[in-house]
Amino acid sequence: MVERGVEVAQLRQALDDIFDSGIVHHGYTDYMRDYEVIACVTADPRAGIPPVHLRYLFKYCVVAEVRTAVSPDTWRCSLDERLTDRTVGPDLDGFVWAVRWQPLYPGAEVVADSERARSWADKVGIPFHEVRFEMNAHVITLVFSDLDVAEVREGYAPFAVNEDH
Repeated sequence: MVERGVEVAQLRQALDDIFDSGIVHHGYTDYMRDYEVIACVTADPRAGIPPVHLRYLFKYCVVAEVRTAVSPDTWRCSLDERLTDRTVGPDLDGFVWAVRWQPLYPGAEVVADSERARSWADKVGIPFHEVRFEMNAHVITLVFSDLDVAEVREGYAPFAVNEDH
């Protein structure tokens, strides 16, 4: 069997590279094995560096847990469907879902000594890691083996309806 996996130091650096960036999409890929997180990374506008969208592909993802980070009180104030409309939502009170991104803050971290990662490594025979993303709308926990990071260009669509679906 081929040894797979990303080194912990590389994983930590990759997560640090997108700290406080905007997370614009997350979910399983259309083939349902890997989990992707798309980050919009920006620099200080004075630097003249254009934003870039990076796809973090967590390969061999055996656990993907997503829960809300929005408090029940805020949810109660944020049920109005108009909060999902970019042209109306910002003028209303409540959590504006229409912004369609969330800051990766307080950030993402490798879960040290993860029992879940160790258990999967023992069962499958390749290294696994656990990471936790904390944002203002979601907390995501992933258990996976490898990570690919690549830039995605304008027009990238993680899912498209076609005759196969």
